[in-house]
Amino acid sequence: MSETMPRADLRERPRRLRTRDALRRLVREARLYPEMFVAPLFVRPGRGVREPISSLPGQMRLSPDELVREVDGLADLGIRAVLLFGVPEAKDPEGSGAYADDGIVQETVRLLRRGSRELVIMTDVCLCAYTDHGHCGIVTGGQVDNDATLGLLARTAASHAASGADVVAPSAMMDGQVAAIREALDASGFSQVGVMAYAAKYASAFYGPFREAAGSSPQFGDRRTYQMDPANVREALREIALDIEQGADIVMVKPAHAYLDVIRAAREAVDLPIAAYHVSGEYAMLKAAAQLGWVEERRAMLEVLTAIRRAGADILITYAAADAARWLAEGTGG
Repeated sequence: MSETMPRADLRERPRRLRTRDALRRLVREARLYPEMFVAPLFVRPGRGVREPISSLPGQMRLSPDELVREVDGLADLGIRAVLLFGVPEAKDPEGSGAYADDGIVQETVRLLRRGSRELVIMTDVCLCAYTDHGHCGIVTGGQVDNDATLGLLARTAASHAASGADVVAPSAMMDGQVAAIREALDASGFSQVGVMAYAAKYASAFYGPFREAAGSSPQFGDRRTYQMDPANVREALREIALDIEQGADIVMVKPAHAYLDVIRAAREAVDLPIAAYHVSGEYAMLKAAAQLGWVEERRAMLEVLTAIRRAGADILITYAAADAARWLAEGTGG
């Protein structure tokens, strides 16, 4: 038997807490659970429609009746929140379908509300999917007119609230949009409806699959005059502070996977709940790599979602919500 004493630096052995799966779970720091997931869903007119989205494997454009079935399936997995995006039949320069009383999102919210299900209904508030030019606001002289857009965003939010939405989520990145929406909600008797601000929304290369799904690609130019420069983090904190001052209840960082530092900076700066949107391109990138056999989908997807959680997000908006909830229930992640 060796008489050599262990070196002092080996009295600390972090591996002791890694020897068994149950032990690793016991000391896990960042945990995932289905109740923190928000499932983004695309709703289009029709009945009995489940239309696959080629660039978003596993995702569909759903008619309202099919979306209700989808929501019930999500609830069985423990997911109690959805974020609705409308895919209208018609578009015009003012995006009038966004705020029409019989709009596709308004119709779907009312249908969801008819049941007794316990569900948080969030609705995206923007004009891009409803305008024939594909921009997020009114276009005047070839430019997106910030101030002319505010009233239409406020009108859209109020119409969603009147239909039964719990939370409206302005994503157009117009200056002053949260204040305009909060004022409109309160004036219309919807002071209880929350605002989840897309506070730090970047002009990202990762939105391509979403734009196919929603039919929202700009017909000219791009969105860099209103969405944020990906190089900036201090500006994100300024945007977040402004939205909180204007009445936001939740603030969002979008995208999430490529912006973990922004999520962390936001977490350290504010006390409000922070949402992070694991966007279409981030999701599709992992799905494509998995289909090619380059990564193990389950492990890679859960690792990314855990990183977003670890960075400080309280709410995870992800197309992988259903899959992640299943994997967690099977005890294979989180």
